[in-house]
Amino acid sequence: MEQTREKGRRWVISTKEEMRLAVIDVISEASRRISIFTHDLEPGIYDDPDFLEIVKHLVLSQRYSRIRVLIADPSRAIKNGNNFVHLGRRLNTYIEFRLVREDLRTHRESFFIADDTALVYRVQHEKWDGIADTYEPLVAKQYGEMFDEIWQASEVEIEFRQLGI
Repeated sequence: MEQTREKGRRWVISTKEEMRLAVIDVISEASRRISIFTHDLEPGIYDDPDFLEIVKHLVLSQRYSRIRVLIADPSRAIKNGNNFVHLGRRLNTYIEFRLVREDLRTHRESFFIADDTALVYRVQHEKWDGIADTYEPLVAKQYGEMFDEIWQASEVEIEFRQLGI
């Protein structure tokens, strides 16, 4: 007999719009901490006005909130500009960007973790196929630990500070 879920909800993502809505749903669950592993700050997702408004509200209403973003290839965000990066410049006490160390850029996935309990996950960053869950602490913890390892190995470079990333 299948056990029913007592907390949260899980759903499948297959389009960019579903990804955008999933990220907004999951960040809405956050009360303190966001970790994002992205390859290029997916335009239309992390610079979406609804997403940015929730980020702003989170960091300005929660004293100890923290948003960490690992970027594997920021060239498109640098070239085209990105509103999330601009927000990060203004709120740099709460939002920090790091470039993934070159030897660790082999990870093909992309994910977003809120408070070590909710996540949005894509197996391949080039595709929109993935899953979102508002309460999956064991899986969120697993990817959070991987994120922390890459975060520690990835230093903030002076070039990115000057460019705002």
